[in-house]
Amino acid sequence: MTRSTREIAEARARTGFVIITAARFAGVAMVTLGFAIVRGVIDLPYAVGAVLAVAGFFEIFFLPRFIARRFRDEGPRQP
Repeated sequence: MTRSTREIAEARARTGFVIITAARFAGVAMVTLGFAIVRGVIDLPYAVGAVLAVAGFFEIFFLPRFIARRFRDEGPRQP
């Protein structure tokens, strides 16, 4: 069965949404883990916690834009 262009575009949009949401949740987890390390709840060096927190903020605020741009620019693909 052949899928229409609209169905392909909708499937790509759903996939992009799921990936962006997963990236945001992973970023929140990284920030939380980083703060736990910085506060001393988890016994790791302070620098590790700071790097995790900064990387998590990057993942929350900037990575979804890059992912969305990739999904928007490529357009629907034919299988």
